[in-house]
Amino acid sequence: MRLYPGALLRQAREKRQWSQEGLCSGICAVSYLSKIEQGKAVASPEILRLLFARLELAWYDDEATLSQARALTERCYEALFSYDSDALSVCEAELSALEDRLMHSAYAPDAALLRAFLQKDASTAETFEPYYDNKRLALLRLLQDRREDAMRLYPCAYLSLMAGIDAYERGESYTHAVELLRSCYEQAASDGEARLMLLAQLYLGNCYCNLLNIEQMNAHYRIATRLACAIGNQNAIADMQYNTASTQLETGSYDEAYRYFSALEAPSMMSLHKLAVCCEKLGRREEALAALDRAEKLPSDYPPAVLAQRMCALVRFRLEHPDYLHCAQYGEALLALFADCRRQLPIGYASFHLPWVLEWYSATRQYRLAYELSRDFPIKI
Repeated sequence: MRLYPGALLRQAREKRQWSQEGLCSGICAVSYLSKIEQGKAVASPEILRLLFARLELAWYDDEATLSQARALTERCYEALFSYDSDALSVCEAELSALEDRLMHSAYAPDAALLRAFLQKDASTAETFEPYYDNKRLALLRLLQDRREDAMRLYPCAYLSLMAGIDAYERGESYTHAVELLRSCYEQAASDGEARLMLLAQLYLGNCYCNLLNIEQMNAHYRIATRLACAIGNQNAIADMQYNTASTQLETGSYDEAYRYFSALEAPSMMSLHKLAVCCEKLGRREEALAALDRAEKLPSDYPPAVLAQRMCALVRFRLEHPDYLHCAQYGEALLALFADCRRQLPIGYASFHLPWVLEWYSATRQYRLAYELSRDFPIKI
């Protein structure tokens, strides 16, 4: 902790474009300041106060501030590594209220790292990288999308979960995703971290959901549902019900999927999109169009509204143009959406549209493209 002030001094000095000689003149030797900035020397409180005063910066080293900062950062890390979003939200508000004092104290590296994590921007913490231990450095590597490095630095359930979710969303290797998520579950069970256990089982089910392996999906969702009920996570239960119905839709169980999507009291834009597809498959054209009319009036946080609207527009085009496979406009819209889904969203969204892409390639006799897509698409059904 006592070596951290050097990073603040260097950052402030370079921001002002001051030389080391200019900052330390009359206070200490240049070589001594250099060691302080590099974290190789522990400066006395008096020298620190003089250096910070010359930079016109506050420096808080009183016991009250340090004690409060220590307790807060410890609670933040606990909330983060246990995936306690409610506790993390409270911590975020407290961090914001104390930001000025924290950033001008020995806890500046922790404050910068936690702020960077909450804002999903590694740049605010990278200045302090030399001062982080393995635990903190692992979080920085996670922010930098270096997940394997993060796990090597600090093996734990949380980092295994983050790497597993990333592997699931990319879809490049579900075998690897399953390994990471199983590892997370085992570590979380050993540590008694129910939230992480739930998320590991939920995403294991999601992997098999995308693979259309209903038996394995249901097995993991059953465990996840028990955990969700135990800790009162209704959102997770709703997500699993949605994914189960989506898998039924993709595997041709249209009546079962229809029963779920048509019974929702307050459906989202994407739920209405799925209802429209169910109705399309069941020959309920007018009901499908009515679902799309409702969907197009709703917002969509995820996927982004523009993409969600394009998904709905494709279903509408098929409903309104029975000869859609002879319409170049449809093919262009479908292929563009498919490409954007692969580039911007978890792989499951592109996988959902894959059958229509293969249908288009076959109808337009682009058999080579159909073969190459089937061969190279990350998810092998």
